[in-house]
Amino acid sequence: MGIELVLGLVIVAALAGLAYACANFFSVKKLPEGNERMQEIAGEIRLGANTFINYEYRVVAVVAAIIVVVLAALISWSSAVSFITGAVMSAIAGYIGMKIATYANVRVTNKALTSKSLSETLKVAFKGGSVMGLCVAGFALLGVFIVFIVFGVLLKQIDAAVARDGSVALASSFKSIVGMFTDLNLGGSFTMTLSSYALGCSIIALFNRMGGGIYTKAADMGADLVGKTEAHLPEDDPRNPATIADNVGDNVGDVAGLGSDLLESFVGAMLSGTIMAIELFTNLLFHDTALLKALIYFPLALAGIGLIGCVLGIASLFIRKKLSSNPHKELNAATWVSAGITMIVGFVASYFIFGSLEVNLGEEIGFRFGWVSPMVGAAIGIVAGIVIGKLAEYYTSADFKPTQGIAKSSVQGPALTVTQGLAVGMISCMWPCIVLGLSIFISFIVAGPYGVAAAAMGMLSFVATTVSVDAYGPISDNAGGIAEMSYLPEEVRDITDTLDSVGNTTAAIGKGFAIGSAAMAVLCMMTSYMFSFNHVGVNNPDFGIDQMFDGVVLNVINPLGLTGAIFGAAMPFLFSGMLINAVAKAAQRMVDEVRRQFREIPGLLQGTARPDTKTCIQISTQGAIKEMTAPAVLAIAFPVACGFIFGAEFVGGILVGATLSAIMLAIFCGNAGGAWDNGKKYIETGVLGAENGKGSATHDAGVVGDTVGDPLKDTVGPCLDILIKIMSNLALVMGSAFASYNLYDIITK
Repeated sequence: MGIELVLGLVIVAALAGLAYACANFFSVKKLPEGNERMQEIAGEIRLGANTFINYEYRVVAVVAAIIVVVLAALISWSSAVSFITGAVMSAIAGYIGMKIATYANVRVTNKALTSKSLSETLKVAFKGGSVMGLCVAGFALLGVFIVFIVFGVLLKQIDAAVARDGSVALASSFKSIVGMFTDLNLGGSFTMTLSSYALGCSIIALFNRMGGGIYTKAADMGADLVGKTEAHLPEDDPRNPATIADNVGDNVGDVAGLGSDLLESFVGAMLSGTIMAIELFTNLLFHDTALLKALIYFPLALAGIGLIGCVLGIASLFIRKKLSSNPHKELNAATWVSAGITMIVGFVASYFIFGSLEVNLGEEIGFRFGWVSPMVGAAIGIVAGIVIGKLAEYYTSADFKPTQGIAKSSVQGPALTVTQGLAVGMISCMWPCIVLGLSIFISFIVAGPYGVAAAAMGMLSFVATTVSVDAYGPISDNAGGIAEMSYLPEEVRDITDTLDSVGNTTAAIGKGFAIGSAAMAVLCMMTSYMFSFNHVGVNNPDFGIDQMFDGVVLNVINPLGLTGAIFGAAMPFLFSGMLINAVAKAAQRMVDEVRRQFREIPGLLQGTARPDTKTCIQISTQGAIKEMTAPAVLAIAFPVACGFIFGAEFVGGILVGATLSAIMLAIFCGNAGGAWDNGKKYIETGVLGAENGKGSATHDAGVVGDTVGDPLKDTVGPCLDILIKIMSNLALVMGSAFASYNLYDIITK
């Protein structure tokens, strides 16, 4: 299977996915919005979301422009252009996903009102979510296609890599720090070009996740702490001034942020295998040029097949006239169809790509089972992702004991609610880490270092469906808020709440996939990073794939490596603390504003006056934009500064320490926050007795737990996997510079 055929598959898949997304977008938009009150509320939410994301993108554009200048000056013009491509693709996907969410929410409400059917309402919510999912995979692949065509084929960077004239030659040609355009014919090495594309995606994801997370949690906490616990208002009560801002936050954080997050995870998983293959070949750890091309093409082919499988899987839910009353079952069915098609056709593609090679795949690249090995590695990743997701469901769903235990502890007050939730979150880290560690080890045994990248690819090969299922949740949540604020019948809210509760579980599962794939992709990036400046095979031609880790050793017992690992392990904690502080500051202003309005607007609590929702939206917008800058700059500047001060090996230690602590923190935050949230919902069902239901002290304690967990599960947790990928991408792009120019070497030598 040649490069022309693979790139043809990629562009066909990308265009098919985007065309289906476009069709679903307009299919949702032409549905009726309901009565005047519903349209008014939806309009306010839409305006708030548009205002925020436009404001945020202006800030991001400034940061991106600075990075572009640095990349062009220090690395290559190809890296700068590739970075812009990744940033644009990620930004467009997030923007379109946010737009459809603000159109779909009120239409879901109206469908629930007019049809009284759970299954019909599910179709509208999922169709809205599918636009986000299809755009994530479609724009990611479109950007990859552009990068491969322009830099890989037209500027012959792939040929340079095959000729071993790319990574080592160009990466080692740092002749000066300013104005380095190393080779104007090539414009840089292909690994740097690909890493820069992934870095562009990561920057947008970080800002969207952070900005959206701070926005939505500030509004959510203000609405809950004052509206629920002090005024004892119901969820999404129209008298609560922060309710509209809370619903805006669902769109900018849980939709736009989610989409950008999973897009960069998808890109990172896809490109990690290609980058690793080029680095291994460049370092003479294997020698067959046809095998190198196959290793470069395979991730693209699997991603293209995955998107086509997702189009069919998503369509399978809509073409069925009658669905069951179990939304979880129907969403799972769409996911299984997507995954099944991806796996079956993926094995066929693996045969055509690797089966005809005239080389011993076991000896050359570590494929223990021949041509089938990379797909076995991908299957291991899929199984690991499913298991990690199921473990997240166990610890966060109200159907199981951990979350039920948190709810029951609320009878004794909020202190025990928080304590029990902390325990659940900490305990929940062990099994996912075991699964993740075993999957990394087994995939390496099956397919060598490339097998780990294949496992990451497998986890996210059907990302379009995964994101569609995840994005449907906040759309349903918004629909419930519109129903409450429009004074619609209780049965409408029952339908939207059923859909929303399933969305909470699917979101927890999606976060498991995100952190699992991030860990695997970062491991591959770290390996590539160490090769980018060590060149072990070049220095010792006797090295092969079996000795790769003999040549590249990161000595964490060495004081320099150990210090780097300690610094790195502390970094996610500092980053997380800054995010929680950001949410707390914005939430404090929101709490003060909601209290002021309850106090100063006559008749507000009685329902005879309307709240000032615009001020609350403004507080969340300004708070998010102001508070997200410092942690974003830290994530970008920290590895770069440490590299130029202490050198490349120190940064290697940082990557190891940061990755390990970030994995634990992300799992803890996601599961603890999800358990607190669903524990509150479990109390609201009334199973603990009428005296412990809504409006009781027990419910207040549950709301406190939910409020504590909000910034953990929706701000901190999702940002941590982006953090470690940004750091690893930056390290890979700048690795040769760190090795050649650092203050530590100047002082010690």
